[in-house]
Amino acid sequence: MNIHEYQAKQVLKGYGAPVAEGVAIMSANEAESAAKSLPGPLYVVKSQIHAGGRGKGKFKELGPDAKGGVRLAKSVEDVVANVKEMLGNTLVTKQTGDEGKQVNRLYIEDGADIDRELYLSILVDRTVGRIAFVVSTEGGMDIEQVAHDTPDKIVTVAIDPEKGVTSGDVAKINDALKLSGDAAKDGESLFPILYEAFTEKDMSLLEVNPLIVMTNGHLRVLDAKVSFDNNALFRHSDIVELRDTTEEDEKEIEASKYDLAYVALDGNIGCMVNGAGLAMATMDIIKLYGAEPANFLDVGGGATKEKVTAAFKIITADPAVEGILVNIFGGIMKCDVIAEGVIAAVKEVGLKVPLVVRLEGTNVELGKKIINESGLNVISADDLDDAAKKIVAAVKG
Repeated sequence: MNIHEYQAKQVLKGYGAPVAEGVAIMSANEAESAAKSLPGPLYVVKSQIHAGGRGKGKFKELGPDAKGGVRLAKSVEDVVANVKEMLGNTLVTKQTGDEGKQVNRLYIEDGADIDRELYLSILVDRTVGRIAFVVSTEGGMDIEQVAHDTPDKIVTVAIDPEKGVTSGDVAKINDALKLSGDAAKDGESLFPILYEAFTEKDMSLLEVNPLIVMTNGHLRVLDAKVSFDNNALFRHSDIVELRDTTEEDEKEIEASKYDLAYVALDGNIGCMVNGAGLAMATMDIIKLYGAEPANFLDVGGGATKEKVTAAFKIITADPAVEGILVNIFGGIMKCDVIAEGVIAAVKEVGLKVPLVVRLEGTNVELGKKIINESGLNVISADDLDDAAKKIVAAVKG
């Protein structure tokens, strides 16, 4: 689960991280009072969407010469003018795609005198099986580009889970970021704070870009991006309350109600599979035969008829879907349950696109019998390769 920048900063502030004063608003009427509540005289007006690249983004409605989604303002009047121009319009960034995202929230923040911009993130480094800090002196830039062009400028410091962030770890991070004086002292407290927040709140990513050294020599978290492990949200009701469903795909929201693992993609072939590995293989083989998957959808090993029905309805609700591939290997999952769920869904929502079903495993003969006797126009497949060929051929006509 993702949250907005201002929410992430409030979470980190609760642990003692240095962040600027700021006010989130959802109406232009709130802009003046929000700005007047801050020290000033420099303000930053930030679009709050779940996507990066906001500063370089462009608003669809304002033309190519308009300012981006993060703007400096030198007066309260300037804040109000920017808010009126940004709020409610569609911001397009490199991460939103051409459709962009409507800006429904803005964060008005006190400005900062910046000396240097640094990059810091915490994530799970699966190569070493530990949580790790990833830091660079090249903050405020696209870290992917830095990694590609100058990988030597990115330093990873893995943390021993039994010891936490040690003085040795802090020294490595300070050295990698070239921090000294007050900034290095701030690092001694900040880095353990960020690690504590990451572990206690079950984060999957904590990114601070940029982490700044101000002209007074101290550190400040200038931006914050936080994602949480969905599987651990049951432990954090306070975090669940921060969820903004307007930033999520409606199909993914519906899938979450049934504990379905669903991710919308850009292709035209809908997939319903049991098991994440098999789902990935299914998407790969669809691409191998020249088409693109419309989604990742894992119904899980113990799905019920109701969950399968819901999954099928979610797939068919996507107008981009021109064909559906059901690929089930019945271990824990029973093929007859899948068959009953598919039939129930088709009878409820109809079937307007080609449907290929490949069943194998537990109760496979019963599953095939149920589908064959249903009267549905279903294309049967013997194996995954056969299924992929048939659905791609059916979609391409």
